[in-house]
Amino acid sequence: MNKKIVIIGGVAGGATAAARLRRLDETSTIVMFERGEHISFANCGLPYYIGETILEREKLIVQTVEGMSKKFNLDIRNLSEVTSINRDEKTVTVKDLKTNNVYKEDYDVLVLSPGAKPIIPPIPGLKEADNIFTLRNIPDTDRIKSYVDDQNPDKAVVVGGGFIGLEMAENLAHRGVNVTLVEMANQVMAPADYEMAAIVHKHLRDKGVTLILEDGVNSFENNGKKVILNSGKDISTDMVILSIGVKPESSLAVNAGLSVGERGGILVNKYMQTNDESIFALGDAVEVKDYISGSAAMIPLAGPANRQGRIVANNIYGKKEPYKGTLGTGIAKVFDLTVATTGNNEKTLKRLGKKYKAVHIHPASHAGYYPGAHPIALKVLFDPENGTILGAQAIGEDGVDKRIDVIATAIKGNLTIYDLTEIELAYAPPFSSAKDPVNMAGYVAANMLAEGIQTIQWHEINSIVEAGGLLIDVREPNERKNGFIAGSINIPLGELRDRLAEFPKDKPVYVSCQVGLRGYLATRILAGNDFDVFNLDGGWKTYSAVYGGE
Repeated sequence: MNKKIVIIGGVAGGATAAARLRRLDETSTIVMFERGEHISFANCGLPYYIGETILEREKLIVQTVEGMSKKFNLDIRNLSEVTSINRDEKTVTVKDLKTNNVYKEDYDVLVLSPGAKPIIPPIPGLKEADNIFTLRNIPDTDRIKSYVDDQNPDKAVVVGGGFIGLEMAENLAHRGVNVTLVEMANQVMAPADYEMAAIVHKHLRDKGVTLILEDGVNSFENNGKKVILNSGKDISTDMVILSIGVKPESSLAVNAGLSVGERGGILVNKYMQTNDESIFALGDAVEVKDYISGSAAMIPLAGPANRQGRIVANNIYGKKEPYKGTLGTGIAKVFDLTVATTGNNEKTLKRLGKKYKAVHIHPASHAGYYPGAHPIALKVLFDPENGTILGAQAIGEDGVDKRIDVIATAIKGNLTIYDLTEIELAYAPPFSSAKDPVNMAGYVAANMLAEGIQTIQWHEINSIVEAGGLLIDVREPNERKNGFIAGSINIPLGELRDRLAEFPKDKPVYVSCQVGLRGYLATRILAGNDFDVFNLDGGWKTYSAVYGGE
């Protein structure tokens, strides 16, 4: 075997590949170059160190250069920047950032793991400011934490409502900073659909975050102390976190003539090889295949990067192990809420022109009679032809992670919504219900397909009622005190059978309740009496997350 393998970049993918390579072969020479000081750090933990949930900085260092070199017999050179790849001679040009010495290193196999970097648009006034930060690595973290510690800022603007932006908003708020979050789109947390993100919007505002949607930064004034938005609104601030998104660090690959995709990600085959068979690439820098749709995607997540590192190492030693695509299972803590997603969302399915149906349910995280149960908003998307699960989203204070993990596992196991009804999950009152939320989502979806239950969505009902559609709210009258859909008629479920003569048979009847269950029961009653009936999926709870009602 005895190959010389050079790895560019550490952290999740590169460090995993190096460790796996050594476990597979004791004799190869493995050289790892890392531009920064730290080769393996917990970048997902960085906001929590700034927010002082994680108190010890050394806890962020996963592997030290010395420790990893010794444990795996690696030649690790940190503070070393690879400036070019010379494919013809199979060398890389390296600049030692400590000495400015430039030299060449040869390789038999090259592994690219350069990651992704924060997007920093050329916003006027940016260069003049010393209070504007991005967060990618430990030096960035040190700069932000020192600024918060030393300057004791009163106000901060976070630009971008993705994972890092939301985590920074929470952690700065924990430090007593008044946070304004600015997001160009109409929602935060892009992997979630709008009605799910609306739950997060309310929670952010309840926690004192000023949330500005559908607006972006036009310029900075007064050395970054004033943020001018595209709308003309200006915000005075002590500091700014730019968290607009990331783009792949693919310039080395481009300059070396390696193929990249439309989004700038390095193109690889199913074995993670570039168009040069001696060069592999992995992690946030590569374009992956979306596991659900098979289309090209950029999905920067630590789990897939680790998995790719292992696969690359296996394939360098001839195992021919394919990477099957990225499902995009992600989770974030947003103050008291957990927000988790897997697979495709509605926006993606619409864009791809894929047929789908959605179910929304609002079960408790565990048995309602056992103290401490919290509601979960769970949305599952599936193929109406065969029940294939296409994606899921969940939000709540407790029990969200395990439901999304079960559904993510179900997708990878090619289970359908029918199988969700049969999954046997652990039950005791402190942990779940006899019918787990995952089972319940399966039952609701299966009812739609097997029983022909017709549903309508939260965004369709207003125009239906405005056009003269009959909407029956089957909740009890006292429940309507907390809100109802304008134009709906209240007939409690228990009275429905006695009032069938009041409903037209020549046009559809629409029913709604609190979360969809009584609406389903009403649907069965009306359908059994030959009415054309539709149930409002997710009931008042899903609708009110967006509209609030009357």
